[in-house]
Amino acid sequence: MTDESPAFTIGIEEEYLLVDRDSLALANAPEALMTACQDELQDQVSPEFLTCQIEIGTKVCRNVAEAREDLKRLRSCVAKHAATHNLAPIAASCHPFSDWRNQTHTDKERYNHLQHDLAGVVRRMLICGMHVHVGVDAPDRRIDLMNQLSYFLPHILALSCSSPFWQGQDTGLSCYRLTVFDNLPRTGLPPRMESFGGFERSVQALVDLGVIEDASKIWWDLRPSSRFPTLESRICDVQPRLEHTLTLAALTQALTRMLWRLAVKNQRWRIYDSFLVAENRWRAQRYGTREGLIDFGLGEITPFGDLLEELITLIQEDAAFFESMSEIENAREILRQGTSAERQRQAYASAREAGQDDGEALQSVVRHLIEEYHADL
Repeated sequence: MTDESPAFTIGIEEEYLLVDRDSLALANAPEALMTACQDELQDQVSPEFLTCQIEIGTKVCRNVAEAREDLKRLRSCVAKHAATHNLAPIAASCHPFSDWRNQTHTDKERYNHLQHDLAGVVRRMLICGMHVHVGVDAPDRRIDLMNQLSYFLPHILALSCSSPFWQGQDTGLSCYRLTVFDNLPRTGLPPRMESFGGFERSVQALVDLGVIEDASKIWWDLRPSSRFPTLESRICDVQPRLEHTLTLAALTQALTRMLWRLAVKNQRWRIYDSFLVAENRWRAQRYGTREGLIDFGLGEITPFGDLLEELITLIQEDAAFFESMSEIENAREILRQGTSAERQRQAYASAREAGQDDGEALQSVVRHLIEEYHADL
Protein backbone atom coordinates (compact mmCIF):
# COMPACT_ATOMS: atom_id res chain seq x y z
CA MET A 1 0.00 0.00 0.00
CA THR A 2 1.58 3.27 -1.11
CA ASP A 3 2.24 6.10 1.34
CA GLU A 4 1.99 8.68 -1.44
CA SER A 5 -0.57 11.33 -0.50
CA PRO A 6 -3.98 10.78 -2.11
CA ALA A 7 -5.55 13.71 -3.96
CA PHE A 8 -8.37 14.02 -1.40
CA THR A 9 -10.45 15.80 -4.05
CA ILE A 10 -14.14 16.06 -3.25
CA GLY A 11 -17.37 15.74 -5.17
CA ILE A 12 -20.82 16.36 -3.72
CA GLU A 13 -24.10 14.83 -4.88
CA GLU A 14 -27.45 16.14 -3.65
CA GLU A 15 -31.04 15.07 -4.22
CA TYR A 16 -33.87 17.59 -4.09
CA LEU A 17 -37.65 17.38 -3.89
CA LEU A 18 -39.83 19.52 -6.17
CA VAL A 19 -42.89 21.20 -4.68
CA ASP A 20 -45.77 23.16 -6.16
CA ARG A 21 -45.45 26.79 -5.04
CA ASP A 22 -49.20 27.08 -4.37
CA SER A 23 -50.13 23.81 -2.66
CA LEU A 24 -46.58 23.19 -1.36
CA ALA A 25 -47.16 19.49 -2.02
CA LEU A 26 -44.78 17.38 -4.08
CA ALA A 27 -45.01 17.75 -7.85
CA ASN A 28 -43.61 15.76 -10.75
CA ALA A 29 -40.72 17.26 -12.72
CA PRO A 30 -42.03 18.16 -16.22
CA GLU A 31 -39.91 16.83 -19.06
CA ALA A 32 -39.27 20.42 -20.13
CA LEU A 33 -37.74 21.17 -16.73
CA MET A 34 -35.33 18.24 -16.91
CA THR A 35 -34.43 19.13 -20.50
CA ALA A 36 -33.71 22.78 -19.60
CA CYS A 37 -31.53 21.76 -16.65
CA GLN A 38 -29.63 19.19 -18.69
CA ASP A 39 -29.08 21.64 -21.55
CA GLU A 40 -27.39 23.98 -19.07
CA LEU A 41 -25.69 21.48 -16.76
CA GLN A 42 -25.19 18.43 -19.02
CA ASP A 43 -24.44 15.30 -16.98
CA GLN A 44 -24.29 17.21 -13.69
CA VAL A 45 -28.05 16.83 -13.32
CA SER A 46 -30.29 13.79 -13.68
CA PRO A 47 -33.68 12.40 -12.74
CA GLU A 48 -33.93 10.36 -9.55
CA PHE A 49 -36.00 7.29 -8.67
CA LEU A 50 -39.21 9.28 -8.13
CA THR A 51 -40.47 11.83 -10.66
CA CYS A 52 -40.73 14.47 -7.92
CA GLN A 53 -36.96 14.30 -7.37
CA ILE A 54 -33.94 15.71 -9.15
CA GLU A 55 -30.26 14.96 -8.51
CA ILE A 56 -27.18 17.11 -9.05
CA GLY A 57 -23.46 16.40 -8.74
CA THR A 58 -20.54 18.81 -8.56
CA LYS A 59 -17.41 18.50 -10.63
CA VAL A 60 -14.27 17.12 -9.02
CA CYS A 61 -13.13 19.89 -6.64
CA ARG A 62 -9.87 20.40 -4.79
CA ASN A 63 -11.58 21.86 -1.73
CA VAL A 64 -14.86 23.29 -0.46
CA ALA A 65 -14.11 26.74 -1.88
CA GLU A 66 -14.27 25.24 -5.38
CA ALA A 67 -17.27 23.13 -4.42
CA ARG A 68 -19.15 26.20 -3.18
CA GLU A 69 -19.09 27.91 -6.58
CA ASP A 70 -20.13 24.79 -8.46
CA LEU A 71 -22.86 23.85 -6.00
CA LYS A 72 -24.24 27.39 -6.03
CA ARG A 73 -24.42 27.23 -9.82
CA LEU A 74 -26.18 23.87 -9.75
CA ARG A 75 -28.69 24.84 -7.07
CA SER A 76 -29.42 28.15 -8.81
CA CYS A 77 -30.01 26.46 -12.15
CA VAL A 78 -32.52 23.99 -10.70
CA ALA A 79 -34.35 26.79 -8.84
CA LYS A 80 -34.45 29.03 -11.92
CA HIS A 81 -35.93 26.42 -14.25
CA ALA A 82 -38.29 25.06 -11.60
CA ALA A 83 -39.74 28.55 -11.10
CA THR A 84 -40.84 28.70 -14.74
CA HIS A 85 -43.16 25.76 -13.95
CA ASN A 86 -44.41 27.26 -10.66
CA LEU A 87 -42.24 24.78 -8.79
CA ALA A 88 -39.52 25.14 -6.17
CA PRO A 89 -36.82 22.72 -5.00
CA ILE A 90 -36.37 21.91 -1.33
CA ALA A 91 -33.28 20.20 0.07
CA ALA A 92 -34.79 18.17 2.90
CA SER A 93 -34.60 14.41 3.22
CA CYS A 94 -38.36 13.93 3.69
CA HIS A 95 -41.29 16.09 2.61
CA PRO A 96 -43.27 17.22 5.69
CA PHE A 97 -46.67 15.99 4.53
CA SER A 98 -46.88 14.49 1.01
CA ASP A 99 -47.77 10.79 0.79
CA TRP A 100 -45.39 8.30 -0.83
CA ARG A 101 -48.40 6.38 -2.18
CA ASN A 102 -49.19 9.28 -4.53
CA GLN A 103 -45.72 9.37 -6.15
CA THR A 104 -44.62 7.66 -9.35
CA HIS A 105 -41.18 6.33 -10.23
CA THR A 106 -39.15 7.53 -13.20
CA ASP A 107 -39.61 5.38 -16.32
CA LYS A 108 -35.95 4.50 -16.80
CA GLU A 109 -34.43 1.03 -17.12
CA ARG A 110 -32.40 1.29 -13.90
CA TYR A 111 -35.43 2.42 -11.90
CA ASN A 112 -37.76 -0.10 -13.53
CA HIS A 113 -35.37 -2.84 -12.39
CA LEU A 114 -35.34 -1.41 -8.87
CA GLN A 115 -39.14 -1.35 -8.83
CA HIS A 116 -39.21 -5.01 -9.87
CA ASP A 117 -36.43 -6.24 -7.60
CA LEU A 118 -37.33 -4.37 -4.41
CA ALA A 119 -41.13 -4.32 -4.75
CA GLY A 120 -43.05 -2.58 -1.97
CA VAL A 121 -39.91 -1.55 -0.09
CA VAL A 122 -38.62 0.73 -2.83
CA ARG A 123 -41.99 2.40 -3.39
CA ARG A 124 -41.60 4.07 0.01
CA MET A 125 -38.27 5.67 -0.98
CA LEU A 126 -39.58 9.23 -0.77
CA ILE A 127 -36.26 10.31 0.70
CA CYS A 128 -33.29 12.42 -0.39
CA GLY A 129 -29.66 12.13 0.63
CA MET A 130 -26.33 13.85 0.22
CA HIS A 131 -23.17 11.99 -0.81
CA VAL A 132 -19.58 13.19 -0.43
CA HIS A 133 -16.81 11.58 -2.51
CA VAL A 134 -13.21 11.92 -1.32
CA GLY A 135 -10.48 10.99 -3.80
CA VAL A 136 -8.26 8.12 -2.60
CA ASP A 137 -6.47 6.46 -5.49
CA ALA A 138 -4.98 3.36 -3.82
CA PRO A 139 -7.77 0.74 -3.56
CA ASP A 140 -6.45 -0.95 -0.41
CA ARG A 141 -5.99 2.43 1.27
CA ARG A 142 -9.63 3.16 0.43
CA ILE A 143 -10.70 0.08 2.37
CA ASP A 144 -8.34 0.82 5.27
CA LEU A 145 -9.76 4.34 5.60
CA MET A 146 -13.34 3.08 5.24
CA ASN A 147 -12.83 0.77 8.21
CA GLN A 148 -11.67 3.69 10.38
CA LEU A 149 -13.91 6.49 9.10
CA SER A 150 -17.01 4.46 9.95
CA TYR A 151 -16.54 5.46 13.60
CA PHE A 152 -17.25 9.10 12.75
CA LEU A 153 -20.35 8.54 10.61
CA PRO A 154 -22.78 9.07 13.52
CA HIS A 155 -21.08 12.39 14.34
CA ILE A 156 -21.56 13.61 10.77
CA LEU A 157 -25.12 12.27 10.63
CA ALA A 158 -26.07 14.09 13.83
CA LEU A 159 -25.16 17.46 12.30
CA SER A 160 -27.02 16.68 9.06
CA CYS A 161 -30.48 15.66 10.31
CA SER A 162 -33.24 17.16 8.14
CA SER A 163 -36.10 14.64 8.19
CA PRO A 164 -38.25 14.92 11.33
CA PHE A 165 -41.63 14.72 9.54
CA TRP A 166 -43.12 11.83 7.55
CA GLN A 167 -46.60 11.65 6.04
CA GLY A 168 -47.74 14.72 7.98
CA GLN A 169 -46.57 13.42 11.36
CA ASP A 170 -43.69 14.43 13.60
CA THR A 171 -41.84 11.12 13.91
CA GLY A 172 -39.95 12.12 17.06
CA LEU A 173 -36.76 11.34 15.14
CA SER A 174 -34.30 13.86 13.80
CA CYS A 175 -33.46 11.66 10.79
CA TYR A 176 -36.43 9.55 9.69
CA ARG A 177 -34.83 9.03 6.27
CA LEU A 178 -32.58 6.20 7.43
CA THR A 179 -35.48 4.24 8.91
CA VAL A 180 -36.91 4.13 5.38
CA PHE A 181 -33.61 3.53 3.59
CA ASP A 182 -32.54 0.77 5.97
CA ASN A 183 -35.41 -1.39 4.70
CA LEU A 184 -33.40 -1.91 1.51
CA PRO A 185 -30.84 -4.74 1.38
CA ARG A 186 -27.10 -3.98 1.54
CA THR A 187 -27.53 -0.79 3.60
CA GLY A 188 -26.26 0.39 6.98
CA LEU A 189 -22.74 0.61 8.31
CA PRO A 190 -20.10 -1.04 6.12
CA PRO A 191 -18.70 -4.34 7.34
CA ARG A 192 -15.02 -4.44 8.21
CA MET A 193 -13.10 -5.52 5.10
CA GLU A 194 -9.50 -6.75 4.98
CA SER A 195 -8.63 -5.51 1.49
CA PHE A 196 -10.05 -4.14 -1.73
CA GLY A 197 -9.64 -7.60 -3.22
CA GLY A 198 -11.83 -8.99 -0.46
CA PHE A 199 -14.45 -6.35 -1.18
CA GLU A 200 -14.38 -7.17 -4.88
CA ARG A 201 -14.71 -10.91 -4.21
CA SER A 202 -17.73 -10.32 -1.98
CA VAL A 203 -19.40 -8.15 -4.62
CA GLN A 204 -18.54 -10.63 -7.38
CA ALA A 205 -20.17 -13.48 -5.45
CA LEU A 206 -23.49 -11.62 -5.65
CA VAL A 207 -22.92 -10.61 -9.26
CA ASP A 208 -22.19 -14.23 -10.25
CA LEU A 209 -25.43 -15.29 -8.60
CA GLY A 210 -27.37 -12.69 -10.56
CA VAL A 211 -28.46 -10.95 -7.34
CA ILE A 212 -26.94 -7.57 -8.32
CA GLU A 213 -25.44 -6.20 -11.53
CA ASP A 214 -22.46 -4.44 -9.97
CA ALA A 215 -21.12 -2.64 -6.88
CA SER A 216 -23.47 0.33 -7.40
CA LYS A 217 -26.14 -1.80 -5.68
CA ILE A 218 -24.10 -1.78 -2.46
CA TRP A 219 -25.75 1.04 -0.50
CA TRP A 220 -23.71 1.18 2.70
CA ASP A 221 -23.36 4.46 4.64
CA LEU A 222 -19.75 4.52 3.41
CA ARG A 223 -18.42 2.58 0.44
CA PRO A 224 -15.73 2.50 -2.21
CA SER A 225 -17.45 4.20 -5.14
CA SER A 226 -18.37 1.90 -8.01
CA ARG A 227 -17.59 4.63 -10.57
CA PHE A 228 -14.71 6.70 -9.21
CA PRO A 229 -11.46 6.15 -7.24
CA THR A 230 -13.14 7.62 -4.18
CA LEU A 231 -14.45 6.80 -0.76
CA GLU A 232 -18.14 7.77 -0.82
CA SER A 233 -19.92 8.86 2.36
CA ARG A 234 -23.70 8.37 2.05
CA ILE A 235 -24.72 8.87 5.68
CA CYS A 236 -26.00 12.46 5.52
CA ASP A 237 -29.45 13.89 5.17
CA VAL A 238 -29.49 16.52 2.43
CA GLN A 239 -29.09 20.10 3.67
CA PRO A 240 -31.53 22.97 3.10
CA ARG A 241 -28.64 25.44 3.46
CA LEU A 242 -25.78 25.31 0.95
CA GLU A 243 -23.26 26.40 3.58
CA HIS A 244 -24.21 23.47 5.81
CA THR A 245 -23.58 21.10 2.90
CA LEU A 246 -20.08 22.54 2.63
CA THR A 247 -19.48 22.12 6.36
CA LEU A 248 -20.34 18.41 6.17
CA ALA A 249 -18.20 17.97 3.06
CA ALA A 250 -15.26 19.76 4.69
CA LEU A 251 -15.53 17.57 7.80
CA THR A 252 -15.59 14.42 5.67
CA GLN A 253 -12.57 15.51 3.62
CA ALA A 254 -10.52 16.55 6.65
CA LEU A 255 -11.36 13.41 8.63
CA THR A 256 -10.27 11.25 5.72
CA ARG A 257 -6.91 13.02 5.51
CA MET A 258 -6.43 12.88 9.29
CA LEU A 259 -6.89 9.10 9.24
CA TRP A 260 -4.47 8.82 6.32
CA ARG A 261 -1.89 10.79 8.32
CA LEU A 262 -2.21 8.24 11.10
CA ALA A 263 -1.99 5.34 8.64
CA VAL A 264 1.29 6.44 7.05
CA LYS A 265 2.80 6.59 10.55
CA ASN A 266 1.65 3.01 11.08
CA GLN A 267 -1.03 4.19 13.48
CA ARG A 268 -4.80 4.02 13.23
CA TRP A 269 -8.06 5.04 14.82
CA ARG A 270 -9.35 2.25 17.01
CA ILE A 271 -11.90 0.14 15.12
CA TYR A 272 -14.95 -0.64 17.22
CA ASP A 273 -17.45 -3.35 16.46
CA SER A 274 -20.28 -2.20 14.20
CA PHE A 275 -22.70 -3.22 16.96
CA LEU A 276 -21.32 -0.37 19.10
CA VAL A 277 -21.01 2.22 16.31
CA ALA A 278 -24.60 1.39 15.31
CA GLU A 279 -25.76 2.50 18.75
CA ASN A 280 -24.30 5.95 18.08
CA ARG A 281 -25.86 5.88 14.61
CA TRP A 282 -29.24 5.33 16.26
CA ARG A 283 -28.64 8.09 18.81
CA ALA A 284 -27.83 10.49 15.95
CA GLN A 285 -30.99 9.43 14.09
CA ARG A 286 -33.15 9.86 17.14
CA TYR A 287 -31.70 12.95 18.81
CA GLY A 288 -29.49 14.70 16.28
CA THR A 289 -26.97 16.72 18.31
CA ARG A 290 -29.11 17.14 21.44
CA GLU A 291 -28.54 14.07 23.62
CA GLY A 292 -24.88 13.32 22.95
CA LEU A 293 -23.09 10.26 21.60
CA ILE A 294 -21.22 7.49 23.35
CA ASP A 295 -17.49 8.06 23.73
CA PHE A 296 -16.34 4.46 23.82
CA GLY A 297 -12.86 5.45 24.97
CA LEU A 298 -14.27 7.21 28.04
CA GLY A 299 -17.11 4.75 28.40
CA GLU A 300 -19.78 7.42 28.78
CA ILE A 301 -22.34 9.44 26.87
CA THR A 302 -20.67 12.76 26.02
CA PRO A 303 -22.43 16.02 25.04
CA PHE A 304 -22.19 16.58 21.31
CA GLY A 305 -20.63 20.01 21.80
CA ASP A 306 -17.68 18.42 23.62
CA LEU A 307 -17.28 15.81 20.89
CA LEU A 308 -17.38 18.50 18.23
CA GLU A 309 -14.62 20.51 19.90
CA GLU A 310 -12.46 17.39 20.11
CA LEU A 311 -13.16 16.67 16.46
CA ILE A 312 -12.21 20.20 15.35
CA THR A 313 -8.95 19.97 17.31
CA LEU A 314 -8.24 16.56 15.78
CA ILE A 315 -8.50 17.83 12.20
CA GLN A 316 -7.04 21.33 12.55
CA GLU A 317 -3.95 20.46 10.53
CA ASP A 318 -6.11 19.02 7.76
CA ALA A 319 -8.53 21.94 7.75
CA ALA A 320 -5.54 24.25 7.37
CA PHE A 321 -4.23 22.11 4.49
CA PHE A 322 -7.56 22.43 2.63
CA GLU A 323 -8.17 26.03 3.79
CA SER A 324 -11.54 24.93 5.12
CA MET A 325 -11.34 25.87 8.79
CA SER A 326 -14.13 28.47 8.53
CA GLU A 327 -16.48 25.88 6.99
CA ILE A 328 -15.57 23.33 9.65
CA GLU A 329 -16.00 25.85 12.46
CA ASN A 330 -19.47 26.55 11.02
CA ALA A 331 -20.46 23.23 12.61
CA ARG A 332 -20.62 25.19 15.87
CA GLU A 333 -23.31 27.38 14.28
CA ILE A 334 -25.31 24.29 13.27
CA LEU A 335 -25.09 23.16 16.88
CA ARG A 336 -26.09 26.60 18.18
CA GLN A 337 -28.94 27.28 15.72
CA GLY A 338 -30.12 23.68 15.59
CA THR A 339 -30.05 21.14 12.80
CA SER A 340 -32.58 21.43 10.00
CA ALA A 341 -34.79 18.96 11.91
CA GLU A 342 -34.90 21.36 14.85
CA ARG A 343 -35.45 24.40 12.64
CA GLN A 344 -38.34 22.65 10.87
CA ARG A 345 -39.94 21.86 14.21
CA GLN A 346 -39.50 25.50 15.25
CA ALA A 347 -41.20 26.65 12.03
CA TYR A 348 -44.09 24.28 12.74
CA ALA A 349 -44.41 25.40 16.38
CA SER A 350 -44.33 29.09 15.41
CA ALA A 351 -47.08 28.54 12.84
CA ARG A 352 -49.26 26.74 15.38
CA GLU A 353 -48.71 29.52 17.92
CA ALA A 354 -49.81 31.99 15.23
CA GLY A 355 -53.14 30.18 14.94
CA GLN A 356 -52.55 27.94 11.95
CA ASP A 357 -54.06 24.46 11.97
CA ASP A 358 -51.95 21.35 11.54
CA GLY A 359 -52.11 21.28 7.74
CA GLU A 360 -51.32 24.98 7.42
CA ALA A 361 -48.41 24.66 9.84
CA LEU A 362 -46.93 21.83 7.78
CA GLN A 363 -47.22 24.04 4.70
CA SER A 364 -45.33 26.71 6.65
CA VAL A 365 -42.53 24.20 7.18
CA VAL A 366 -42.27 23.76 3.40
CA ARG A 367 -42.16 27.56 2.92
CA HIS A 368 -39.34 27.65 5.47
CA LEU A 369 -37.46 24.99 3.49
CA ILE A 370 -37.90 26.92 0.23
CA GLU A 371 -36.50 30.04 1.91
CA GLU A 372 -33.50 28.16 3.30
CA TYR A 373 -32.71 26.61 -0.08
CA HIS A 374 -32.55 30.07 -1.67
CA ALA A 375 -30.80 31.81 1.24
CA ASP A 376 -27.21 31.13 0.13
CA LEU A 377 -27.71 31.49 -3.65
